Amino acid sequence: MVHALALLVLLGFDTDYWLIYPVIIISHFLIDCLKIALQEKVNSTLLFYLDQAAHLLVIALVVDAYHPYAIELETFLSNSVLILIIAIFLVTYVSAIIMKQLMQKWQLEDDKEQDSLKDAGKYIGMLDRSFVFIFILLAQWQAIGFLIAAKSVFRFGDLSRAKDRKLTEYILIVSLFSFGIAILVGLGYQWVGRIFWAK
Repeated sequence: MVHALALLVLLGFDTDYWLIYPVIIISHFLIDCLKIALQEKVNSTLLFYLDQAAHLLVIALVVDAYHPYAIELETFLSNSVLILIIAIFLVTYVSAIIMKQLMQKWQLEDDKEQDSLKDAGKYIGMLDRSFVFIFILLAQWQAIGFLIAAKSVFRFGDLSRAKDRKLTEYILIVSLFSFGIAILVGLGYQWVGRIFWAK
């Protein structure tokens, strides 16, 4: 019923798209039935992703049937797309490795793995740098300042409780290195991009 109502809201009663209604509704129903049947046998996280992928695949196929995609492989292999992929890879995984190497000599003695989520710091850093990278592309420098301020507010409780100068310095160094790398990658991407776009 939810899918049927959503389709009515989006498409109205347009007779040109009459085939969409039964295909979407029935396929979604069957996919959800299959998901329920597999709940005890398949990992719930994997099952969720497979379920969502199946729903999206059906929608993509239905859209393609009415409005065929005109996607050329050359578009994905263009210089601008490859530069963007390299920049995203640099600002996430490569930067995480660089940060780990830079901060190795400053590991805190009381920093215990069991006190935090597994690899939480790595993913927080990757998200931070990704946001900074996006803000640079959108020319929203004030948003970067807001992100730094928001992160400081969240960290303030830890620092005030710990009253530890080493921890404060460690967090400042990590944050400044991380934001600095993201800014350099963002500016580098724009500079390299302008060279290729000018051609």
